[in-house]
Amino acid sequence: MSNAPLLEMRNIKKDFFGNQVLEDINLTLRAGEVLGLCGENGAGKSTLMKILFGMDVIRETGGYGGDILLDGEKVDFATPFEALAAGIGMVHQEFSLIPGFTATENILLNREPTKHSVLSEIFGERLDTLNHKEMDVRSAAAIEKMGVHIDADMTINSMPVGHKQFTEIARELSKEQLKLLILDEPTAVLTEKEAEALLDSIRGMSARGIAVIFITHRLHEILSVCSKVIVMRDGRVVQDCPAAETSVEEITRNMVGRNVETGGAQREVRDVSGFRTAMSIRKLWVDMPGETVRCVDLDVKEGEILGIGGLAGQGKLGIPNGIMGLYEAGGSVTFDGQEIPLGSPRRCLDASLAFVSEDRRGVGLLLDESLEWNVSFPAMQIQNKFLKKYLGGLVKWRDEKEIYAVTKKYIDELAIKCTSSKQKAKELSGGNQQKICLAKAFALEPKFLFVSEPTRGIDVGAKALVLESLRKFNRDSGVTVVMISSELEELRSICDRIAIVSGGRIAGILPATASSEELGMLMVSKVV
Repeated sequence: MSNAPLLEMRNIKKDFFGNQVLEDINLTLRAGEVLGLCGENGAGKSTLMKILFGMDVIRETGGYGGDILLDGEKVDFATPFEALAAGIGMVHQEFSLIPGFTATENILLNREPTKHSVLSEIFGERLDTLNHKEMDVRSAAAIEKMGVHIDADMTINSMPVGHKQFTEIARELSKEQLKLLILDEPTAVLTEKEAEALLDSIRGMSARGIAVIFITHRLHEILSVCSKVIVMRDGRVVQDCPAAETSVEEITRNMVGRNVETGGAQREVRDVSGFRTAMSIRKLWVDMPGETVRCVDLDVKEGEILGIGGLAGQGKLGIPNGIMGLYEAGGSVTFDGQEIPLGSPRRCLDASLAFVSEDRRGVGLLLDESLEWNVSFPAMQIQNKFLKKYLGGLVKWRDEKEIYAVTKKYIDELAIKCTSSKQKAKELSGGNQQKICLAKAFALEPKFLFVSEPTRGIDVGAKALVLESLRKFNRDSGVTVVMISSELEELRSICDRIAIVSGGRIAGILPATASSEELGMLMVSKVV
């Protein structure tokens, strides 16, 4: 069987309570190959990988049909531990790191080398101590394999989000038996420079004989690093070919079943210099782990869409988090001529500010609640919306019809894939969870909206829909939007102006018509 592929998946089928989500999926992968797995949110990619990795949710929902072969031998992993023992690693879209541990401690978690002590010689190996020198050596070797430098002694809660992703990958590379690595949206939280470093790392894995299944919505990355491409749509494979024989346009067309404009849409870029100032930020500093916000001065014009970009850790994510009171901050912020007290999320919401966080699971969603509750609850709590009043307002009760109506409205407008408005948020794919976060903010009908990484983990068709929804929300409702994104082209496609943050300060502000080179130069500039 020496000529057998590393991995074969034959006629894989899966349904959830009668809802067929995978139908006759076949794929083959050889050692050292990099497979690009593409598809819209809800196409079945994550379910397929959960089957391969032996995730509990598959077994708990009736298992699956078809066969999986590893090195020519049939396997059926009952748990992820069995998959790990067989040489399969997986880096999930959502982080699974221990915040208070260092990178080294997370990389070697449950596999720490130990050394004997006097006590362990007497009472047994349970009293062995950690061999910190050996841990440092092993974590350094894993980080070197990855080809991207991170501080192995930094705790996870102090890291920029991109370095957390690299820590996850280094953890898998530290496993000597690794044959196949599944990467689920690994570049979604990375800047363009960090993403290119990761692609180089994937090429290095391939050269060492490690096969990679690479799931991403950044289709140019697929063509850059993958040897073959599989496209899924509605639980079926609709394209399986060498990467050299396809294009971004063809992949997009097969993903969504129609032509999608992948470039920036034709639109008017407004000159906002004469617009009234809606928000004035002066000498803002924010104490947010992994972010540097030292002295931000920025004026946001009423009714504009202002983009904020910059490299990871330079401060772009810290600005909205500090203003909205999620982290300690100082300086002054005025909105509509009124001082906004820092450190008070409720005062911000009362002033008609809203925030869509980049951390959709940690901050953005009530994961165990229904979509209806997620969309309506903030507006209900803050603005007394969606409530029926009895006895002159002494008694208030939820207006179930209004709650259903507003949720259904945004499910339709944002094309959220779900079984119903009663479905729990945790059951949605990552991209559809992101859309619920947007719906929740839209339901507040704010005057001013911060939206951070709004298309993280969203496929190309849904990305265009989300950006158009933000543009429509801005134009039709007159809402001022500040959008923070790691993707310059995304900012250029929707914003009127783009502010670049470098070293915790605003390096410069340019119109969205400025070239990528001009914006890129601001990113690497040294701001005094």
